[in-house]
Amino acid sequence: MKILFIHPNFPAQFRFLAAALGANPDNHVIYATKNPRPEWHINGVTKAVFTIDDKTVHDNSLSQALKTPLAMGEAVLNLCRELKKNGFEPDVVYGHSGWGSAWFVKDVFPKACHLSYLEWYYNSDGADMVFGRWKPMTSERAAGLRLKNTPILSDLTVCDLGIAPTKWQRDQFPELFHPKIVQLFDGVDTDVFRPNPDAKLMLPDLDLTDVPRIITYASRGMEPYRGFPQFMEALPYILAADTECHVVIVASERVCYGPPPASGQSYKKLMLEKIRLSQSDRGRVHFVGTLPYGQYRQVLQASDVHIYLTRPFVLSWSLIEALACGCLVVASDTEPVREVIQNGTNGFLVDFFAPQAIAERVLGILNYPSFMTQIKANARKTILERYALKKVLPKHLEIIDRNVIRET
Repeated sequence: MKILFIHPNFPAQFRFLAAALGANPDNHVIYATKNPRPEWHINGVTKAVFTIDDKTVHDNSLSQALKTPLAMGEAVLNLCRELKKNGFEPDVVYGHSGWGSAWFVKDVFPKACHLSYLEWYYNSDGADMVFGRWKPMTSERAAGLRLKNTPILSDLTVCDLGIAPTKWQRDQFPELFHPKIVQLFDGVDTDVFRPNPDAKLMLPDLDLTDVPRIITYASRGMEPYRGFPQFMEALPYILAADTECHVVIVASERVCYGPPPASGQSYKKLMLEKIRLSQSDRGRVHFVGTLPYGQYRQVLQASDVHIYLTRPFVLSWSLIEALACGCLVVASDTEPVREVIQNGTNGFLVDFFAPQAIAERVLGILNYPSFMTQIKANARKTILERYALKKVLPKHLEIIDRNVIRET
């Protein structure tokens, strides 16, 4: 079988699937990407790098929403033409929808089975847009969101099947397309992300092996979409009540979703200025940036309470990985979190906009650790039953086999 994966970043959501298909010597797997990450190699998978040239796209307010998707779509189109010229005709094309990278691939490979990874559908009245919105949506902003859906709708029209990782994310797409979309999570390696009761936290520049209690937070960026301001506002309450605990924040100082602060500062700087921690408290809050998987796992395994906050938006892998490690998770009472966590059963749900309530829940857990053993076991059990790679990877492979057979 010949398979073409398409995603601007390597290996992203296709990591495990590409590795499984690449492990079969009868398969020819190519991964088209803009960011090949030379430090990451998957056996049996060849990277094909495309470069974006966006000089031909006009730069004004509305066309800006299509600028990158069009440029990316054209770059992948040219790459696919080159692959075809060199004799590569895929049986399966599996592209991430939303970037525009798979926009024109059907025109080069019309006979292939086309699968679309459907992560999010933008809507001016969608849950993430109305959640905590204090100002009305402008017509320009609404039009920009509509344009963001253009490549997604095109992918939905031409693909043979769409795959969304959670029911919540699937439900954001127009109901007209629901029969064409299956819900299936990417999968987490539960042999890697597993509990370690004896875990101690020692990173290259941080030794917390003698710290009695560790509170953790993990996200790609420090931003409102992932509740970073509310998390930071909860810290003074936690640090004042528990003078021995430490806080470890795994995140980069950037915004991945939504607009950056109008001031031009980062949310980290803004929130540190707002909460004004004392020197001693500041010394117990550790910003460690992004970490390699092994160190990141060590943070989760050593965590006494893990805080996960999100607007009603795309579910983070970090939540699933934390639960797989048996973390005691305090999470926002928002979708799609409620799809995974049952309050008081395998974790705890709190009001996204209530920093003091978040702190009180964390402190309550820290004060009664003996009562939390079953919660931690249930967290791990949830992932093993519903999100483990061993469970979902065979389903992904079955979808590919079934659709290729149908097409041929």
